[in-house]
Amino acid sequence: MPASSGADGNPPGLTADCIADSAGGLTFDLAAPPDVRTTWSAALVLRLRGADAEEVRLPLGPNGAGGLRAVLPSTVALAEGRWQVYADLGDGHAPRRLLPGLNDLRSLVDRRPLAGIGRLGVRIPYTTKLGNLALRSWLRGPHAEAGDILVDREGMTVEGRLYGALPGPGAHMEARARRVAGQAATGATVTVPLTADGAHFSFTLPYAGPVGHWRGGGEPWDLWLVPAEGAPLVRIGRLLDDVADKKQVFAYPAVPVPVAGTEVRVGPYYTLDNDLALRVAGPDTVD
Repeated sequence: MPASSGADGNPPGLTADCIADSAGGLTFDLAAPPDVRTTWSAALVLRLRGADAEEVRLPLGPNGAGGLRAVLPSTVALAEGRWQVYADLGDGHAPRRLLPGLNDLRSLVDRRPLAGIGRLGVRIPYTTKLGNLALRSWLRGPHAEAGDILVDREGMTVEGRLYGALPGPGAHMEARARRVAGQAATGATVTVPLTADGAHFSFTLPYAGPVGHWRGGGEPWDLWLVPAEGAPLVRIGRLLDDVADKKQVFAYPAVPVPVAGTEVRVGPYYTLDNDLALRVAGPDTVD
């Protein structure tokens, strides 16, 4: 039986509630109008935003409460990025963007996966600027999860937990300058030792190091953890909670540091990908 149509000939708007489980899975419950019917081929459609247009389809069927349900298990890997969410009712209409309903993401707060997990998958639903439902996905292994960050006038101290590896001999943190276009890609790097207790780690980054490489304007520095001498770099970020975009939510003070007859301001922040970074900004720099 075909779905009821709106004025434009398409099915009416659908909203979806999202429930997260502690393993990283998501359940989508769609509040469908009573006259909307689906076919056996109905699916929740996830499309990766970008040129590749990767797509994942999840079976969509009755949830026993008069609505529709689809489940994204933690075992289904989603490439890292932003995924648009659609409902394909199998009625001949093109898949429709879903509107966000209620989110129950309590199980994501202070989530603690097993330290030995080889690859960590994180999916957090959020609302786009246009009011549609979307997912932010991360797929990392190993992963260095940032925890408490203490900022003072001399530098910053970061505590965290490493997943997918254990710190060994020669473990350290590297701050790497992210040079902007037009500057020489010299790859300035500042290294500080890591203190580790099992999977837990901490480090203190004095601001004097990055400030000594300042070339003017605003310069971001990306923070990486090296689990052992010669091991691949692991990006430090904060993923294990229910906040999809931390840049505007987690704010840390930028402190003044004198340099070369002027004064810069230095402080940590989270990038649009929820990775931890440091910014050195001159007095005339506008964020």
